[in-house]
Amino acid sequence: MALLETINDPADLRKLPRTQLPLLAQELRAFVLDSVSRTGGHLSSNLGTVELTVALHYVFNTPHDRLVWDVGHQTYPHKILTGRRDRMDSLRQLGGLSGFPQRLESEYDSFGTAHSSTSISAALGMAMAARHKGEHRHAVAIIGDGAMSAGMAFEALNNAGVADCNLLVILNDNDMSISPPVGALNRYLAQLMSGQFYAAAKSVGKNVLKVAPPLFELAKRFEEGAKGLVVPATLFEKFGFNYIGPIDGHDLDSLVPTLENIKHLKGPQFLHVVTKKGQGYKLAEADPVAYHGPGKFDPAVGLVKSTAVSKPTFTQVFGNWLCDMAQQDPRLVGITPAMREGSGLVEFEKRFPERYYDVGIAEQHAVTFAAGMATEGLKPVVAIYSTFLQRAYDQLIHDVAIQKLPVVFALDRAGLVGADGSTHAGAYDIPFLRCIPNVSVACPADENECRKLLTSAFEQDHPVAVRYPRGAGAGVQVEPGLQSLPFGKGEVRREGKGVAMLAFGTLLYPALQAAERLGATVVNMRWAKPLDTVLLLSVAQQHQALVTLEEGAVMGGAGSAVAEALNAAGVARPLLQLGLRDEFIEHGDPAKLLSLQGLDAAGIEASVRERFAALVERAAPALKIVG
Repeated sequence: MALLETINDPADLRKLPRTQLPLLAQELRAFVLDSVSRTGGHLSSNLGTVELTVALHYVFNTPHDRLVWDVGHQTYPHKILTGRRDRMDSLRQLGGLSGFPQRLESEYDSFGTAHSSTSISAALGMAMAARHKGEHRHAVAIIGDGAMSAGMAFEALNNAGVADCNLLVILNDNDMSISPPVGALNRYLAQLMSGQFYAAAKSVGKNVLKVAPPLFELAKRFEEGAKGLVVPATLFEKFGFNYIGPIDGHDLDSLVPTLENIKHLKGPQFLHVVTKKGQGYKLAEADPVAYHGPGKFDPAVGLVKSTAVSKPTFTQVFGNWLCDMAQQDPRLVGITPAMREGSGLVEFEKRFPERYYDVGIAEQHAVTFAAGMATEGLKPVVAIYSTFLQRAYDQLIHDVAIQKLPVVFALDRAGLVGADGSTHAGAYDIPFLRCIPNVSVACPADENECRKLLTSAFEQDHPVAVRYPRGAGAGVQVEPGLQSLPFGKGEVRREGKGVAMLAFGTLLYPALQAAERLGATVVNMRWAKPLDTVLLLSVAQQHQALVTLEEGAVMGGAGSAVAEALNAAGVARPLLQLGLRDEFIEHGDPAKLLSLQGLDAAGIEASVRERFAALVERAAPALKIVG
């Protein structure tokens, strides 16, 4: 690591002769592998962007020139080269480095990213702002082939192609093998087409031939045809970009001169580079999916499958339910926006390939696609992370809810997600869903309830979302079969007096622990919408104070629903609403984050004692457990 240790910022990198860049890339790749194996995190994507990162910081004057990394889970090399090498051991840990770009973390992180397909829009905004202010700077968007499939990327391309600004879009294509034409000849052609002579000749030729339209059209067709022999996709030329590539994204002798040529061109440029996920680490190259986001491991050994018996995760419970329900009901179809593994659809795809639809990173399309299927009598189940459903809010309202279509939304990663931080936290689904007419929201407390409430949701004739967290729950035995729970009904789980705690979701279990010490009643509400108002008013009638608990935003959440229901019924009771505070919660261990929010058993007890001290003192110790 001798060379890498001399690089404290990109200015140091730009002092190196080009001949030393391959050695630097080699050391950087080894450092990434060593770091991620110690902390866990995204690996395959970062190993694939080492040379591209080196080349970008070598050619462009960062941070004056802006780099916008799409999604951002491939920015570990970027972080290491921009003064954060010594903090990589804190990656994705509480108080440590984020796993994604963050503007507050470094001036080299010009834009915060973690959801896909935003880079071109952001970089275009920066480029236009530079033009507006009369500043000469470059704006570069680095986007993957998966993110390029989303509609937002093409909306930005459509706008950028007619904008008068200097924008470079780099397509990091890591799903394509480097074909034979991508070699020395292709390198030469890419550099030639990015050079001043080619650009000037093309411009002069067009100006001369425009006076003779037939000749101009003939020349234009010849140019497109000739370029088609050596480069793919004149599509991007049609958008108004000068297309260059594809070139080998691991070949610094190709990357650096091509980028240097592009730097001197005017107008929107599009560079297509081909990289390989997991590059340089054979195990990750062979299985980039497994090494996409591994935990800690020994690089010499690789990932080792644990033999320990573990509790099933909510994702696994959903995946099993989906297969069982599909076996019973031929109308069921499963839809995911490029999250097959994360959402637990691997087995479903194997068993029901003709009923499995991965629509790519296109959440808006996924929801309206499901709506279209539902109009034809099918029963779509959309498996989607809570944080990603935010991207399809208009479609949820306009295409599903208004038409009251029976689409089930399996909302994985509801609540806090830990290491991925605020961009991936499912904090807002209860507030943004419960305000939509025709939409219901179920909040299972454990794995068994999750399976049963999924069945309840599937039985309805209107849209229903079932929200559940990442990882395992309380470890409750999951009953076989496809029994459902009553729609919109909760249950009393512990009878006490004085204070009643109304739990929505998995906070039921810390609430039960706290209630043992408080002598309080605990109610498992199960549904944020429709609210079980009969049960609520009965409990309110028998208690002097109420507490609501939810692993979601307090503002507008399930606690707000309780307050609204009490107000509508003219019932006045002191109400303490506990949930995620009005702040973005950063990355860290989920249990620690919940504790900091006061949502573990100790925090719940402390909050109730502080607010309702007199009632708690008068309450009897534990009375009895119900259910």
